[in-house]
Amino acid sequence: MRALHADTGYLLYRLGLRSGQLFNTFLQESGLRLRHYAVLRYLATCEGALQRELSARLGYDPSAIVGLVDDLEKLGFAERRPALDDRRSRVVVLTEDGRAFLRDTDQAGRRVSDELLTQLAPAERETLHTLLARVAGDELA
Repeated sequence: MRALHADTGYLLYRLGLRSGQLFNTFLQESGLRLRHYAVLRYLATCEGALQRELSARLGYDPSAIVGLVDDLEKLGFAERRPALDDRRSRVVVLTEDGRAFLRDTDQAGRRVSDELLTQLAPAERETLHTLLARVAGDELA
């Protein structure tokens, strides 16, 4: 039987768990979790998104997206607006407060990455990032 640490998928899983734990610890101060952060980061890349798009892109259940967006609206980080092409649909957009929050979290994100990847040289970190982006492929597009 292969050792568990010989399984790349398991190592990626463990690294993901550790990354989430570290980032959630930082985000606790604001009352947010990594899932909220993911929604905000996605919204920062576009002019707004339908909730079903957020669900598909982030891989979260549609009912979870509703609650996440509700939380972000309460904090003033995102808001729902009528879609231009369909008034019955609502587009979720990032607010200026949401953009400011993301700017404030940039340094913390780098600290989390630094702690996770402390064993790697800068060139190795860049290679790891490139490889992970390639493996993730369309899921991050």
